[in-house]
Amino acid sequence: MNLFDETKFIMKKNNIVANKSLGQNFLIDEDVVNNIVESAGVSKNDIIIEIGPGLGTLTKYLLDRAKKVICIELDKRMVSILEDRFSLYKNFQLINDDVLKVDLKEIIKENKTSEDVKVKVVANLPYYITTPIIMKLLEDRLDIESITVMIQKEVAERLAAVPGEKETGSITYSINYYTEPEIVMTVPNNSFIPEPEVTSAVIRLNVLDNPRINVKDEKMFFKVIKVAFMQKRKTLVNGLVNGGIFANKEAAEMALNELGIDTKIRGEKLSLEDFGKIADIL
Repeated sequence: MNLFDETKFIMKKNNIVANKSLGQNFLIDEDVVNNIVESAGVSKNDIIIEIGPGLGTLTKYLLDRAKKVICIELDKRMVSILEDRFSLYKNFQLINDDVLKVDLKEIIKENKTSEDVKVKVVANLPYYITTPIIMKLLEDRLDIESITVMIQKEVAERLAAVPGEKETGSITYSINYYTEPEIVMTVPNNSFIPEPEVTSAVIRLNVLDNPRINVKDEKMFFKVIKVAFMQKRKTLVNGLVNGGIFANKEAAEMALNELGIDTKIRGEKLSLEDFGKIADIL
């Protein structure tokens, strides 16, 4: 039975219809599944955290390759299917909860028995909540080696963009601060049922041992970036003043001149280091 027929069978057997509010689109392309697992570099020394496993399409392949697979699934209908499919696997663990509420740090601590064991996140993420999930994984400073996820292609391009170049968004700077991003492949709409309205892509984020640059105050650093991108059409000076970073235009221009940054520049043209310099003088 191929993956398409297997998926249709499971859906019919369990009277399942994809839940649009949870962003459910079921992967039916075996080549894509294999590529995700290969791209993540899954091995018998790895503990995999899979977010939103759904029917278990990717889970099945991960279980055959990994030391352990910890699935976090919110939808109780899917939990029932996953328990039925994989309860006999000794390396399978299922958590019925919202990943944004789960203490991942504690879960990793309980399961990582030695330094030789690596923890990786592999998932087909719900598109409506992609950014909050990825940022939680990074901001919580989890002991993970990489994050390999399928997300909306447009979002993947923004995450993998070079700060200061085309397609840049505030999220670009956060991703580059914490990781080395790489788009692995583009996934066509017909690889899913139901077909999503957008094209998908698989991105791998290799988590850095230490952030890419050193800043005195991370909260201020990210606040400056956020303010700069809240008013992208304005110059950086106007954005920083309107966002309350500087009291007035004169103070902002003086600071940028001191740092050797063009006062007419827009925030999206700055490098990660430039934002770090601005944050450090505040």
